[in-house]
Amino acid sequence: MSFCCGAGMLGSFGTVRHYKTLVHNVPVMYCPVCNRLEVLPAIEGEFEILVEYAQGDNAPEVDFRDFVSIDNMPHLFDNCTMTDEGNYAEVLKQQIDIALDLMGVAKDLDDSDWRDQLKARLTKLSQRLRQYNKRKEISQRSA
Repeated sequence: MSFCCGAGMLGSFGTVRHYKTLVHNVPVMYCPVCNRLEVLPAIEGEFEILVEYAQGDNAPEVDFRDFVSIDNMPHLFDNCTMTDEGNYAEVLKQQIDIALDLMGVAKDLDDSDWRDQLKARLTKLSQRLRQYNKRKEISQRSA
Protein backbone atom coordinates (compact mmCIF):
# COMPACT_ATOMS: atom_id res chain seq x y z
CA MET A 1 0.00 0.00 0.00
CA SER A 2 1.12 3.53 -0.68
CA PHE A 3 1.16 6.14 2.02
CA CYS A 4 1.87 9.84 1.99
CA CYS A 5 2.41 12.15 4.96
CA GLY A 6 0.93 9.36 7.07
CA ALA A 7 -2.33 9.23 5.09
CA GLY A 8 -3.28 6.52 2.64
CA MET A 9 -3.04 7.28 -1.05
CA LEU A 10 -6.37 7.01 -2.89
CA GLY A 11 -6.74 5.48 -6.32
CA SER A 12 -8.66 7.39 -8.95
CA PHE A 13 -8.67 8.60 -12.53
CA GLY A 14 -7.48 12.14 -12.97
CA THR A 15 -5.93 14.72 -15.25
CA VAL A 16 -2.17 15.08 -15.18
CA ARG A 17 -0.25 18.00 -16.68
CA HIS A 18 3.07 17.07 -18.21
CA TYR A 19 4.72 20.28 -19.35
CA LYS A 20 2.21 21.79 -21.82
CA THR A 21 0.10 18.65 -22.30
CA LEU A 22 -2.94 17.68 -20.24
CA VAL A 23 -3.57 13.94 -20.09
CA HIS A 24 -7.12 13.04 -18.99
CA ASN A 25 -8.34 9.79 -17.38
CA VAL A 26 -4.94 8.73 -16.07
CA PRO A 27 -4.96 6.11 -13.28
CA VAL A 28 -3.38 7.97 -10.36
CA MET A 29 -2.82 7.82 -6.62
CA TYR A 30 -3.40 11.00 -4.65
CA CYS A 31 -3.23 12.10 -1.05
CA PRO A 32 -6.36 13.92 0.18
CA VAL A 33 -4.29 15.68 2.86
CA CYS A 34 -1.26 17.14 1.06
CA ASN A 35 -2.52 16.81 -2.57
CA ARG A 36 0.47 14.73 -3.68
CA LEU A 37 -0.37 13.01 -6.97
CA GLU A 38 1.44 10.13 -8.66
CA VAL A 39 0.78 8.20 -11.82
CA LEU A 40 0.17 4.56 -10.88
CA PRO A 41 3.40 2.58 -11.26
CA ALA A 42 1.58 -0.14 -13.25
CA ILE A 43 0.95 2.27 -16.16
CA GLU A 44 3.83 4.71 -15.75
CA GLY A 45 5.65 3.40 -18.83
CA GLU A 46 2.57 3.78 -21.04
CA PHE A 47 1.97 7.26 -19.63
CA GLU A 48 5.52 8.38 -20.45
CA ILE A 49 5.28 7.04 -24.01
CA LEU A 50 1.90 8.76 -24.53
CA VAL A 51 3.11 12.16 -23.30
CA GLU A 52 6.25 11.86 -25.43
CA TYR A 53 4.15 11.33 -28.56
CA ALA A 54 1.62 14.00 -27.54
CA GLN A 55 4.33 16.58 -26.97
CA GLY A 56 5.98 15.62 -30.25
CA ASP A 57 2.65 16.36 -31.96
CA ASN A 58 2.18 19.55 -29.89
CA ALA A 59 -1.13 18.18 -28.61
CA PRO A 60 -2.45 20.36 -25.77
CA GLU A 61 -4.71 17.54 -24.49
CA VAL A 62 -5.02 13.78 -24.86
CA ASP A 63 -7.20 11.13 -23.25
CA PHE A 64 -5.24 8.25 -21.75
CA ARG A 65 -8.13 5.81 -22.35
CA ASP A 66 -8.08 6.56 -26.08
CA PHE A 67 -4.56 5.18 -26.36
CA VAL A 68 -4.11 2.67 -23.53
CA SER A 69 -6.52 -0.13 -22.63
CA ILE A 70 -6.69 -0.63 -18.89
CA ASP A 71 -9.51 -3.18 -19.07
CA ASN A 72 -6.98 -6.01 -18.91
CA MET A 73 -5.51 -4.67 -15.64
CA PRO A 74 -7.99 -5.84 -12.96
CA HIS A 75 -5.57 -5.21 -10.10
CA LEU A 76 -4.70 -1.68 -11.15
CA PHE A 77 -5.51 -0.05 -7.79
CA ASP A 78 -4.29 -2.85 -5.50
CA ASN A 79 -1.51 -0.58 -4.20
CA CYS A 80 -4.03 2.00 -2.93
CA THR A 81 -5.68 2.00 0.48
CA MET A 82 -9.03 2.81 -1.16
CA THR A 83 -10.37 4.07 -4.45
CA ASP A 84 -12.33 7.18 -5.27
CA GLU A 85 -15.12 5.79 -7.39
CA GLY A 86 -16.87 9.09 -7.98
CA ASN A 87 -17.90 9.62 -4.36
CA TYR A 88 -15.23 11.94 -3.03
CA ALA A 89 -17.24 12.94 0.05
CA GLU A 90 -17.55 9.31 1.14
CA VAL A 91 -13.81 8.76 0.72
CA LEU A 92 -13.06 11.84 2.82
CA LYS A 93 -15.44 10.60 5.54
CA GLN A 94 -13.68 7.22 5.56
CA GLN A 95 -10.29 8.94 5.85
CA ILE A 96 -11.63 11.02 8.76
CA ASP A 97 -12.91 7.86 10.48
CA ILE A 98 -9.51 6.20 10.09
CA ALA A 99 -7.74 9.25 11.53
CA LEU A 100 -10.17 9.33 14.47
CA ASP A 101 -9.52 5.65 15.18
CA LEU A 102 -5.78 6.32 15.08
CA MET A 103 -6.29 9.29 17.41
CA GLY A 104 -7.65 6.87 20.02
CA VAL A 105 -4.58 4.66 19.65
CA ALA A 106 -2.25 7.66 19.92
CA LYS A 107 -4.09 8.76 23.05
CA ASP A 108 -3.78 5.27 24.59
CA LEU A 109 -0.06 5.27 23.79
CA ASP A 110 0.26 8.81 25.18
CA ASP A 111 2.02 9.86 21.96
CA SER A 112 1.50 13.61 21.80
CA ASP A 113 3.51 14.08 18.58
CA TRP A 114 1.36 11.54 16.73
CA ARG A 115 -1.81 13.11 18.15
CA ASP A 116 -0.70 16.51 16.87
CA GLN A 117 -0.03 15.05 13.40
CA LEU A 118 -3.45 13.38 13.41
CA LYS A 119 -5.15 16.61 14.51
CA ALA A 120 -3.52 18.44 11.60
CA ARG A 121 -4.63 15.66 9.21
CA LEU A 122 -8.19 15.79 10.59
CA THR A 123 -8.26 19.56 10.17
CA LYS A 124 -7.22 19.31 6.51
CA LEU A 125 -9.61 16.46 5.75
CA SER A 126 -12.51 18.30 7.42
CA GLN A 127 -11.70 21.47 5.47
CA ARG A 128 -11.64 19.52 2.20
CA LEU A 129 -14.98 17.88 3.01
CA ARG A 130 -16.58 21.25 3.84
CA GLN A 131 -15.17 22.81 0.64
CA TYR A 132 -16.36 19.88 -1.46
CA ASN A 133 -19.85 19.97 0.04
CA LYS A 134 -20.03 23.74 -0.45
CA ARG A 135 -19.00 23.46 -4.14
CA LYS A 136 -21.49 20.64 -4.64
CA GLU A 137 -24.28 22.70 -3.03
CA ILE A 138 -23.46 25.73 -5.22
CA SER A 139 -23.41 23.64 -8.40
CA GLN A 140 -26.75 22.04 -7.51
CA ARG A 141 -28.33 25.44 -6.93
CA SER A 142 -27.11 26.75 -10.27
CA ALA A 143 -28.26 23.66 -12.16
